Amino acid sequence: MIITICGSGAFEKEMVEYKQKLQNLKHEAIIHPDYEAFVKGEKKDLWNQIQNDHATAKKENNYIKWYYNAIVNSDAILVLNFDKNDIANYIGGNTLMEIGFAHVHGKKIYLLQGIPKVSYSDEILAMYDKILNNDLKKIQ
Repeated sequence: MIITICGSGAFEKEMVEYKQKLQNLKHEAIIHPDYEAFVKGEKKDLWNQIQNDHATAKKENNYIKWYYNAIVNSDAILVLNFDKNDIANYIGGNTLMEIGFAHVHGKKIYLLQGIPKVSYSDEILAMYDKILNNDLKKIQ
């Protein structure tokens, strides 16, 4: 199965880690190549821009369109929703859009952990397919 990994940019290390975990389970896993570069300590200027002017970095580097295209060409998405900003199972605005992209294109939507308690929880509940409870072997 081809799976695009989605989640907060703050989880860049986990994205690289979960890409390998999915590959070990014989899936083709996709993350933006910049995340792998950031984990290797490369593209420091871009990483600094993301930290200081995230919207401009997203626009200039076409991140939203890149993820849209990756999702359209995948079978599923895996949402890495670890705790962030004192929110358990964090799913931010960008990841919510990615879940929406997957939903309207009929892709499977796997959440690594539960649904966050946020103002848009109902939208997530209406779109996801399965909560994995940290068990990637539940991906079918």
